[in-house]
Amino acid sequence: MTTAQSAMGGVAARKVTKELVESLTRGVVGSERTACHTPFTGEQLAELPRATPDEVGEAFARARAAQPAWAATPVERRARIALRFHDLLLRRQSQILDIIQLETGKNRFSAHEELQAVAMAARHYGRAAPGYLRPRRHLGAMPILTQVRQHRRPHGVVGHIAPWNYPLELAAGDVLPALIAGNAVVMKPDTETALTALWARRLMIEVGLPEDVWTVVLGEGPVVGPLLVEHADYVTFTGSTRTGREVARRAAGRLVGSSLELGGKNALLVLRDANLDRAAEGAMRACFSSTGQLCISAERLLVHESVADAFVSRLVARTEALRIGADLDYGIDLGSLISAAQLATVTQHIEDAREQGATVLTGGRPRPELGPYFHEPTVLDGVRPSMRVYHEETFGPVVSVFRFGTEEEAVALANDTRYGLNASVWSRDGRRARQLAARLRCGTVNINEAYAATYGSAGAPMGGMRDSGLGRRHGSEGLLKYTEAQTVAQQRLLPLGPTGPLDDRRYASLLNVSLKAMKTLRLR
Repeated sequence: MTTAQSAMGGVAARKVTKELVESLTRGVVGSERTACHTPFTGEQLAELPRATPDEVGEAFARARAAQPAWAATPVERRARIALRFHDLLLRRQSQILDIIQLETGKNRFSAHEELQAVAMAARHYGRAAPGYLRPRRHLGAMPILTQVRQHRRPHGVVGHIAPWNYPLELAAGDVLPALIAGNAVVMKPDTETALTALWARRLMIEVGLPEDVWTVVLGEGPVVGPLLVEHADYVTFTGSTRTGREVARRAAGRLVGSSLELGGKNALLVLRDANLDRAAEGAMRACFSSTGQLCISAERLLVHESVADAFVSRLVARTEALRIGADLDYGIDLGSLISAAQLATVTQHIEDAREQGATVLTGGRPRPELGPYFHEPTVLDGVRPSMRVYHEETFGPVVSVFRFGTEEEAVALANDTRYGLNASVWSRDGRRARQLAARLRCGTVNINEAYAATYGSAGAPMGGMRDSGLGRRHGSEGLLKYTEAQTVAQQRLLPLGPTGPLDDRRYASLLNVSLKAMKTLRLR
């Protein structure tokens, strides 16, 4: 172990104390034990409770018992808890940023991006949820005589399976709308980043959330994940496409709904009229934020051939200036990968590309002297479809450069993937960029920004097409997916059927006249 690694181990021990772990795991079911580790050094961070299959059922029983009273709580009161969480999150951010970094290995600003996203979601739903959930009137079968109201009812208990890469945002950011909609939640975070999820849960309890309304169970994904799907009334999952298919299959077998955010092979397009300095700076963030372990990061740079050399030289210079290391403070640009498995994928993709003739413009090497899973940010050129890095999601600090001559070629290249999560377009001509964006088969497109413009717009939906998933987070869709629509229609004065002097024939004639008249009315 290097001196820097040894020092980071000492920091971890001071930041993640036994007292902190005990406070975060209070009330968490689990008679067995498991552990989480810091990727900065590979050392154990904490020992945690691991749930048996019976204990997973116990967690659902607790949640199911608590949910009716929570659903009966006025939505305005539920929303105020989210706003109090927002304020306390910002006040306590130093502690959670430390925990995120220690669990994920990411640099501090990338950890802060998570905090930003959760604060935005809490603020948005804290303000907008009462409007999203209010009963709505609709035109009845017979105006005036038929009054119709639509209500939103919570599913009951939501099973939420969260990944390791954004442990605050993909825990609290997704759980918040489910809770505000009136559901209870049983969540399985990745064990290696469970402290972050447990911290968020404890903060929610502190600001007024009943303890059993959000429960956490820890354990191996192949064991605990299917149990969540088996017990839940609705399932949310963020992770690989392969696992997402299995989650969807199991949920569908029970006629239970699901929302899935899965993989991506996102493209960033630089048009010939782009501001190249801004585009290179944006591309660097798009490719290397959170060490490239971001679902919406760019792994493909599509650049107009007339500006490709100038753009690439700018990008390479910026990439080589990135500061790599382990530090629980601002100033480091690139942290560690999460695990040996992630490091292996990154190195295999690079070596496969290199062996087949691709050029490494910068980077390309692990950095074990910094920590067990560090890797240099890498820019590849000359990547072809036969290479793994062309189609497979790398999920690390690796990006490939491609050149195009026409916008038709650019669109074809961008859409040449089974995924459809995020894209970025850089151009001085906003109208032209929007027209091109409409031709890209993905759920979000940023213009002159890498990913934050769409993701930070919490009032608008975000999600993937094709193999990138089902459903949306954020906006009204991100909350209403946690509910079911119920229509209540009240008939007044006259029934909808033959009655009194109106036999079938006369009633049908009356309906014919009414239907023709209603077609001419301007009714909502």
